[in-house]
Parts: sequence; C-alpha cells; structure tokens
Amino acid sequence: MTQTYRAAVIGCGGRGRAHAEGYALNGQTTIVACAEPSDKTRTAFCEQFDVGSAYTNYREMLEGEQIDIVSVCTWIGLHREMIEAAAASGVKAIHSEKPIAPTWGDARAIHSACEQAGVVLTFCHQRRFGDRFRSARALVRDGAIGQLRRHETSCSNLFDWGTHWFDMMFFFNDETPAEWVLGQISVEEERLIFGIPVETSGFSWIRFANGVEGMMATGDAGYEGTRNRLVGTEGVIEVEEKEGIRLLRDSGWEEQPVTEGVPTPQHTIASVDDLVACLDSGDEPELSSRKAMQATELIFATYESARRRGRVHLPLNTEDSALLTMLDEGMI
Repeated sequence: MTQTYRAAVIGCGGRGRAHAEGYALNGQTTIVACAEPSDKTRTAFCEQFDVGSAYTNYREMLEGEQIDIVSVCTWIGLHREMIEAAAASGVKAIHSEKPIAPTWGDARAIHSACEQAGVVLTFCHQRRFGDRFRSARALVRDGAIGQLRRHETSCSNLFDWGTHWFDMMFFFNDETPAEWVLGQISVEEERLIFGIPVETSGFSWIRFANGVEGMMATGDAGYEGTRNRLVGTEGVIEVEEKEGIRLLRDSGWEEQPVTEGVPTPQHTIASVDDLVACLDSGDEPELSSRKAMQATELIFATYESARRRGRVHLPLNTEDSALLTMLDEGMI
C-alpha cells in the first residue's frame, strides 16, 4: 500500500504557500495543520489549502497534532529553535527554507539535532530541479565544454541568494568537496535580509578537490546580473536565472534546448515530491541537509576569510558568523 503522510507548515507567507502547493498536489500528503502568528495570513492559508487546524504558536501545533512532515518557512533567525523543536516532536521529516541559520554554529547544531533524532532534514535549494540547471548539467556531463575548469556566479549577496549559487557549484561539479576558500566582503551601509545583516558587495574564490574553481561576485562587485557561467577546456555555458541556456564554442554562441527538469513554478513542488519519494525509499533527498551544509560552509568560510585576511582551509571550525561578529565589534 502507498504510504501517506500528514504535513504541516510553520510560516504561511509566500514560501509557506509554495511548500503547501507541493503537499496539495502530491497524492501521498495531506496538510493537516499550520502555524502562523498573523491572523490574516493564517486565515488566507487555511482557506486556500483547506486546512482544518490552525495555530498561532508552532509549539502548540507540534504538541497537538500528529505530523509526519513539517515545513519551516520563517525568518532565518527562527530556524534553529523551530527545527530542533520539530525534530524532538517525533516528525519523520523537516523541509525548511534557506539559508540554514545566521551562524555556522547554529547550522551545525540544526544538522546534528536532526541526525541524532533520525529525522530527514532538507533545505529548499529548489533550483536543483530546474529545467535550465539540469539541462546545463547534462551538457557538462556530456562533454559539451570539454572538462569543467571554473564555475563563475553573480548575485546580490553571499548569504540569502548566494546559498543557491554555492549549492549550484556542488550540483554542477558532481558534489565534489571544497578544499579552501579565499574571500573578501564590504559593508558600506546597513542591508538586512529577513532580519540578518549581509554584505553590500563581496567576492569568494573556492578550490574544489578535483581542481575545479568557483567564483562568486556579489552586490556592487557582481557582473551582468544573476547567472551561472561554466567555463571548460573547450567552451562556455551560461545559465540565466530567468531565461535559457547558451553555449559558446568555436562557432560562437548557440542557444541550447531545455531537455531536463521542471520550469520555475514547479521547482518547490518537485522538492516536495522528491522528499516524499525518499521517505518511501530511504534514499538521500536531492535537497538533503548534508548537501545544504556544503553550500552553507562556503558562506561562512568566505566571511571568515575576510576576517582572517587569508585563505580558509575546510572544514570550517568556527562557531560564529565572522560578518556578524565584525559588525558587532565595529571592525567593519
């Protein structure tokens, strides 16, 4: 018989609704409860997804409901307490929004708590299911640009958006571990993302164990918008955030067909489908916390490199966020 799962959502805003859409469309899941302090947001969520039990306090929901899967779709600073509480409540799986946490120590604690509790933990780096990204990876694996040498990325910041592109570095490079990070950041004005300070511009250079290098430029240091550029020995692939794929070889730039994955509106839906399938099979989910921790380590290693003014060899053994500490101490 097909296994069925009782799902719940903590945080009923835009990302909570995106997760709920996945549960609503998956034939094995039913949304049984939600937790949201805003009356208006909570009521609208319940009406949209026909949810019978609604709470203002997520702990009351965890205690009062039998839940198999819970999504955590709140501000980043709340992730640790919510995920640890959910893991202790006896759920089978937690599907959380990213970034994982404000500090590397918090991220490690979250990952460890779920491992110890035997709870499957995923973070929504949903672009791993995207048609442009999967099709570009297929081109790399098929040798369209020869041997991959460098992955260049650009976005608004290393933390909130950067976690996706750091994750893509592992995705395109077959999950090869990173060896070291060299980075720098600038904070010229206050900039908050879901309550967490981020840099106004930054740069991160990563060396992976197979010799491939990664580069991320952010904010004012970024180039040509939000994109991924894969540089190989025989060509270049560019993946636009909202458009297609193009390939540069001897004959010039060529637009490439999108042959794999799902379009942008279905990314998060696919993340729920994959999590449910892996609960059935026991396989590691595509968005596992193990993979998410790899990307998160690069964020905090870049901050740490800026603090040390030198290269940081991995694994990263600090507990704080060097960016937050430097801001608190008036160093930047």
